[in-house]
Amino acid sequence: MNPQNEKSRLLWACRRGMLELDVLFRPFVEEAYDDLSSEQQRIFKRLLTCDDPDLFAWFMGHQDCQDPELAAMVGLILNRVKV
Repeated sequence: MNPQNEKSRLLWACRRGMLELDVLFRPFVEEAYDDLSSEQQRIFKRLLTCDDPDLFAWFMGHQDCQDPELAAMVGLILNRVKV
């Protein structure tokens, strides 16, 4: 897939039902996604398949993510995107 098309698809997938998630995901894709390893990109794409209530709980620190890969990605996003 063309890198521009892939990024457009990711930006579309970052449009969530919660503004709090939108303001985390969109800047991350625009500013940091290209710097990720292919494995980290795979994990990020998997993170986007999670339900919004779970994502919100993980990013707001209300609940710990039990999946180590996803938990690491949540931490990476929080460290890269300062809200």
